[in-house]
Amino acid sequence: MPLRTVALLIVLAAVALLAALNWSAFLAPTTLSLGFAQVQAPLGLIMLVLIAILTALFLAYLVYLQTTVLLESRRHAKELQAQRELADQAEASRFTELRGYIDSRLGEVENSLGAQLGEMRDRLHR
Repeated sequence: MPLRTVALLIVLAAVALLAALNWSAFLAPTTLSLGFAQVQAPLGLIMLVLIAILTALFLAYLVYLQTTVLLESRRHAKELQAQRELADQAEASRFTELRGYIDSRLGEVENSLGAQLGEMRDRLHR
């Protein structure tokens, strides 16, 4: 497991342990100021809910990020495969052209040697 994940799990376990050991203090009502009004609510419970919400948002972001990276890597793999096939086709085409060129040159050489051989036979017969 990556070090960040282990550290995050340790922090979450510490928060859960702190909340469990001090549950009565977390549920004790306190006067909270909202800026425009004051309410009686358990501050510890509100803080735990905020931590849970932030953790859920963080996990959702991680899932989004991982999904994006996975889709991008699949797209790159498909592009790489397409480029590899294109390169293989180009190489096969070059081999075909080379074979045609070699065959034509060999034909020319055979014709040239045949002509020279014919000339030599004629000379020998004379």
